[in-house]
Parts: sequence; structure tokens; C-alpha cells
Amino acid sequence: MKVLRNRNYRMWLIGLTVAHVGTWMQRIAQDWLVLELTGESGTALGIVTGLQFLPLLLLGPVGGVIADRFSKRRTLLCTQAAVGACALALGAAVLTGSASIGIVYAVSAALGVAAAVFHPTVQAFVVELVDRDDVPRAVALSAAAFQAARLVGPAVAGGAIVLGGTGPVFTAAALTVAFPIAALLRMDASRLRPAPSAGGGPGMFAEGVRYALTAPQVRLLLLITLFTGAFAANTQVTTALMATTEFGRGAGEFGLLGSLLAAGSLLGSAAVVLSGRSGPRFVAAAALAFCAANAASALAPGFGSFAAVLVAVGAAQLVFTTAANASLQLGADPRMRGRVMALFTMFMMGSTPLGAPLLGVVADAVGARGALLAGAGAAAAGVLIAAALLLPGAVRAARESPHTESERT
Repeated sequence: MKVLRNRNYRMWLIGLTVAHVGTWMQRIAQDWLVLELTGESGTALGIVTGLQFLPLLLLGPVGGVIADRFSKRRTLLCTQAAVGACALALGAAVLTGSASIGIVYAVSAALGVAAAVFHPTVQAFVVELVDRDDVPRAVALSAAAFQAARLVGPAVAGGAIVLGGTGPVFTAAALTVAFPIAALLRMDASRLRPAPSAGGGPGMFAEGVRYALTAPQVRLLLLITLFTGAFAANTQVTTALMATTEFGRGAGEFGLLGSLLAAGSLLGSAAVVLSGRSGPRFVAAAALAFCAANAASALAPGFGSFAAVLVAVGAAQLVFTTAANASLQLGADPRMRGRVMALFTMFMMGSTPLGAPLLGVVADAVGARGALLAGAGAAAAGVLIAAALLLPGAVRAARESPHTESERT
């Protein structure tokens, strides 16, 4: 495969995959440590989760500005070093017997800040690593690495906690960041394609927002992402409700459903790697396919059929997010790419907390099946309206823009 013959990208993919395994190990160990320290407090666990993910929404604009203002390679080195330091701090606290819930809160917040900078930077970095034709495949391979780590990391962490507690798990997780750091340091800088500097100033993010509102292709893709992220990408909530209220299943079966979603995501990654497709039309079609898969899961008559359809849900979601990610990177002005990807992250991940409570209210009123259908219908309606109003202009802009190639559909 051509993209894997790119030495810089190959080293980065391997390093990032190992780091993703460490990230999942750290998440499991951190949650377990919170339960040990607080006597299984669900409130404390929720606070830790919020501290890690809220900065993605609140500080996403800052992360986008940093991605455009400074060298992405150096920024990624700093974020990986910060993540490793956080894991080492927790490991040291556990191994010395000084761990407290306050320390976990502080480390969780620090991880959230690092993630707010890391996500837009790592996404915008892809275009600097590979040829433009290879961007969709590179994004898909990176997503596959994350999903594979999601299958491996928790299992490794669980076994390690049983054998030696959480301290060694945190230490091992800290060591995994050495792999992406080594990849970044060993890259051939002459083969990178760094974007031009965006300059500076306090109005950089506002400039990025104005660009997103006026660039036809970027505007359409972000709108589709917003509708899909808010109303359809709530599988963690809807899957739990379907498993418990509709099928009367417990934690074991719920865990199985999560694994099937991850397996479907790997299949979706493979599909994108093989096809290499992107562009406004393909993104709109992928979003509608994801909505249709959600609706089909709502209509599944039994647990077995629901579990089978979830593989398609995971695959469709991955195809959509990968295509939208790649299309935005290829279509955005290189000077704005970091800020555009920050908006993408905020819409894809930050909109879910807004849509999930609404679906919960609907589920209480009409049941989990009704909530799934309502979410899929609302997302599909938003995508169709956005496409009807903006797709022709977005496709025309994609063909004419100096920053993007003609749409490959």
C-alpha cells in the first residue's frame, strides 16, 4: 500500500498505535483507582470523566490556534511529553502510597488540556505527512489503530491490575509515549509539507470561524458533522438503553456490544483504506448511511439481531467520520486547517453531550427504540436540509479551490 511506504507516516502510525494502547490502559486504571479511592463513587467517576473531556469543548479554539500558529511536529512532541508526565505522576502517587482523589482530579484536568491541543494538531498533521491522494487512507489507518488499541488496551490493563494493581499500569502507559516521541524525532523533516504560518494575534480563532462560515465546502461539512454528532453519534447512550430496557441484559452483554461496535469500526476503516474516497457528496451519503444503520438497529426484533446490526453501525460511523475528517483537511486553506479541525472536533465530540440528554428524555417518554429512531431521523433531516441548500456550491468550490482536488466520488 502506497501510504505505508511513506517512512515518516509509517513510523508515526506505529508509534501512535502503541501510545493509543497506553491511553486505554491509563483510562481503565484511572477509573479503577477512582473507585478504590472513593468507595465506588459514581459521582467522583463522573467528575474525572468530565475533567478529561470538557477541555475539548472549552479549549478547542485555543488548540486550533496553537495548531496553526506553531510547528505541529513540536506541538505534538510537547503534548505527548505532557501525557507521559501525567501517567508517571499517577504511577508514582500509587506506588508511594500518596494517591488521592485530588491528585486524580488534577491529572485528569491536565490530560484534558493536553487533549484539547493534541486533537486538532494531530488531525492537521496528516496532510503534512502524506501525499494528498493518500490523506483519506492515512486518516482511516489512524482511526483503525485507535479502534484496535481500544480492543487491546482495556484487556491488558484489566489483567495487569489483577496482578499488580494500578501503579504498574500507569508506569507502563507512561512508557508508551516514548514511541510517538521517537517517531517524531526520527522523521525526515525534508519530506514533510508544513503549512505556512498563520501569524498571530488575539483574533485568530474568530478569523477561523469567519472562514468556516464563508467557505462553502467547509461550512457544509461542519454542518453535517454537527447534526450527525449531536443526534446520531450517541451509541454509548442508546446501546446501554437498548441492552437494559429493551432486552433486559446486563453488564456482560453490554460489554459485548461495545466490542462489536469497535469491530465494525475496524471494518469501516478497511473500507475507506481500500476505496480512498472523500468529498462533500460522499460525506453526505456516509452520514445518511450512518443514520439508516441507527434506524435499523432500533427496529431489530431481538438482542442477537441488534448486536449484528451494531457492527454495521460502527462501520458506518467510522466511514462517515473518516471521510468528513479527510475532506475538511483537503478542502481547508492550509493556514486555517488547525482551526477548522478544532471546530470539527468540537462538533463531533462536543455536540454529543448536547444531544445525549435530549435522547435520554425521549427514551423516558417513548422508550429506547423511539429515542434511536428520533435521533436518526433528526440527524438525517439535518443532513438532507444542509445538502439540499449547500451541496451544489460545496462541490463547485471543491473543484475550483486551489486548496483541494476535484471530488473523488
